[in-house]
Amino acid sequence: MSHHHTYKKLEIVGTSPNSIEEAIQNAITETANSVNHLDWFEVIETRGHIIKNQIAHYQVTLKIGFRIDNS
Repeated sequence: MSHHHTYKKLEIVGTSPNSIEEAIQNAITETANSVNHLDWFEVIETRGHIIKNQIAHYQVTLKIGFRIDNS
């Protein structure tokens, strides 16, 4: 077992028709389906889609950090 860790960051865009928080959670949940050892996230950008003067959809760009296996 190593006494240090090595990490990598992915840039992911999560979406939701309901909220920024749900867009973040959707991105993390989907990433966790194929990447192990998720440790943190950073919100890089927040966008939205407007239809008829109403918020129709949220898009949140995240950097998600994860630990490399066996590190």
